[in-house]
This record gives sequence, structure tokens and C-alpha cells, in this order.
Amino acid sequence: MIKEFKKFAMRGNVLDMAVGIIIGAAFGAIVKTLVDDVLMPPLGLLIGNVDFSNLFIVLNNGNVPGPYETLASAKSAGAVILSYGLFLNTIINFLIVAFAVFLLIKAFNAAAKKDEAKETVPAIKICPYCNSTISIKATRCPHCTSQL
Repeated sequence: MIKEFKKFAMRGNVLDMAVGIIIGAAFGAIVKTLVDDVLMPPLGLLIGNVDFSNLFIVLNNGNVPGPYETLASAKSAGAVILSYGLFLNTIINFLIVAFAVFLLIKAFNAAAKKDEAKETVPAIKICPYCNSTISIKATRCPHCTSQL
């Protein structure tokens, strides 16, 4: 059973998938900091000095009654909250990751089309004497025996 597991774990697909997951997690962390630290502050300033991570609705007051100035203060008071600002940040993270994956797949497909176009070079030619189709490598026509 250990040999079977080792054989399974060392297959190329499993290793490729593991590398993809690790790189994906690192890329996700980069996108998160891009959204939280680079995109959202200027966007909040444009909207009117709003910090998206602190946008929330109090559904039920906690031990200390509201109003709560920050999400952290609402959580520490034990209030039941709906954190729609964090949800907006997560949606923006997703859109950036989805767009990056789209660009990656688009580039991969373009490269694959180029490779495919190179591979579809015709393997035949036409004999100029008898108009028969012959191999591109032929030096003599098998139909009319002409030197090519």
C-alpha cells in the first residue's frame, strides 16, 4: 500500500498540481495585499474617505450597545454584524485573480496555436510533371518517375 501511494504521489500530474496550488496561494496573497493596501485606499478616498474593510451593519448589539466606530470594536463588544466591506474586498480579489487567470490562459492558447500552425506544414507536394501528390521528401516521383 505504501508503494502504491508513493507511485501515486510521484506521478507528474500530482506534482504539477501541488506546485500549482502553492504558487496559487502565493499569488492569492499578492493579490490580497494589492487590493487591501494599494487599490482600496485610493478608491476609498475617491468615494469620500471610506475604509471598505470597516463597512458593516450591526444586526444585533453586543454586551456594550452601539454605535460602533470600527469593525474591530463591534466584534470585541460581541455584536452580530454583517461585514459587507470585507465581502467587497473579497469580490475585488476574486475579479483580479480571475482576470489574471484569463490572461494566462489566453497567452497559453495563443502559444499553442502558434505551435499547432508550425506542426501543420504540409507533408506533401505536387509533382510538377504529372500533378500527383507525393511526399515532401521525395526526390523522384513514384507515379511518373521524374527527377524532382
